[in-house]
Amino acid sequence: MQLNNIIQRLTALDYTIVVVYLLVLLLIGYRASEAARKKEGTLFLASKSLGWSSIGFNMWGTNVGPSMLLAFASIGYSTGIVAINFDWYAFVFLFLLAVVFAPRYLASRVSTMPEFMGKRYGSSTQNILAWYALIKILISWLSLGLFAGGFLVRQILDIPMWQSVIVLVAFAGLFAFAGGLRAIAKVNVFQMILLIGVSLTLTIIGLNKVGGFSALYHKVPSGYWNLIHPASDEKYPWYAILLGYPVAAVAFFCTDQAMVQSVLGARNLQQGQLGVNFIGWLKILSLPLFILPGILCFALFPNLANADEAYMTMVTSLFPPGMNGLVIVVLIAVLVGTIGSSLNSLSTVFTMDVYVKKYRPQATDKEMIRMGRISIAVGCIIAVLIALAIDSIKGIKLFDVFQSVLGFIAPPLSVVFLLSVFWKRTTRLAVNMVLSAGSAFSLGTGVLYLWVFPPDRYHSWPHYLVLSFLLFVVLLLAAVVVSLLDKNGQVYQEQQGAAEVQPEKTTPRVKWAWTLLIIVMILLYIVFSGH
Repeated sequence: MQLNNIIQRLTALDYTIVVVYLLVLLLIGYRASEAARKKEGTLFLASKSLGWSSIGFNMWGTNVGPSMLLAFASIGYSTGIVAINFDWYAFVFLFLLAVVFAPRYLASRVSTMPEFMGKRYGSSTQNILAWYALIKILISWLSLGLFAGGFLVRQILDIPMWQSVIVLVAFAGLFAFAGGLRAIAKVNVFQMILLIGVSLTLTIIGLNKVGGFSALYHKVPSGYWNLIHPASDEKYPWYAILLGYPVAAVAFFCTDQAMVQSVLGARNLQQGQLGVNFIGWLKILSLPLFILPGILCFALFPNLANADEAYMTMVTSLFPPGMNGLVIVVLIAVLVGTIGSSLNSLSTVFTMDVYVKKYRPQATDKEMIRMGRISIAVGCIIAVLIALAIDSIKGIKLFDVFQSVLGFIAPPLSVVFLLSVFWKRTTRLAVNMVLSAGSAFSLGTGVLYLWVFPPDRYHSWPHYLVLSFLLFVVLLLAAVVVSLLDKNGQVYQEQQGAAEVQPEKTTPRVKWAWTLLIIVMILLYIVFSGH
């Protein structure tokens, strides 16, 4: 593969760039960690000190994994810009987080998503959701993120997987362990600016090589420039994205601890809402940064044996000696961002929702920080073991299967959080049923779909995004029916509703920022339709 060509092309300048980057990263992390020591509680939510830019960059850094760099370029190479829907369509659900969920989260003064649901439905719901969240973070964020990163590092540096994942998790864990969310947020601002610079440079060099935008437009099929594909498209039919993506997006952007914790660490509601707005703007950059290199690669190198090689083919073919070190730097950057945020969210959920809630309610700040650091260390070890187990079974194909399975986790989370916010009559019994029995049903369907009756042999299955939507509808209806039949639960919910703290109102500045983003997104969808 093209990946391991980088190590052969490295010059003294490349090595210097990597060393300087690592030193700058450690310096930023150290300064943030020093600030953490002077202020108790910083490990978890940065002492509620984050401004809008830190929130936006940190959420984006958590979201952009190494697999996104390669996968988006691969899809750009083979199908064009359609995959950008998974970033651009997100503005609807980021808006939902900013104006509906964030005000309630911050008004409740919670540290975690399980704690928020616990205040509403009691300790049984908090316990179920806490363990649910811990398993989800360990598998979907840490282990799979670490496996994807280790897979890349192994191919670039030609070292064994166990060395790759240990080095990565140790480096990322250092920031989570020493400085918590404040250190991770500071590091992510620096790293995401670096990512923009390197990826944009690659795109500009590629455009010059191909002869500019006009030449590129005519060198690839016209359908490459369409965001909306016909219903007959097997991979990305419009109705599947329209119906299925929202189920995963609500769970991911509005309820996932790793994503939402940056908003929980906001200085105030306005900063939190502007930070979520900022990630909406950053997601527009996914087209020039991640998708366009793949389309450019198709125009320049149309006969690749494997579309997955598109990003690294562009790097090794177009970057001059001295710039390849920057590519290694960017890969390290996106890995540290994702793994560091995941470790911090793991420690926050375990410490607040398991250790303090169940075992030591009178714990001091120092005890909580110590337990948070212990959970980070244990999380690192478990993540390494799972990542190595995944690798020992069957490389990257199994990783893709795991990613698909995790898509079936979304329906139960989306149902319980949406109902909790939009329908006050939702009862504890309904929520617990969806989180337990509903999750078993959703994941069981995923296992049937992927392993027992795979769609490549059993063609009666709907598209997996449509299947996710259907699961969501079934669980939603079940929750509504159970809530309506649960008379005792309705009385409890009325009492809880009367005691709820009213969220702050959205300021005019936030309204203008979101209005502008919505207008720009609608215009982008108009421009990239009908080609």
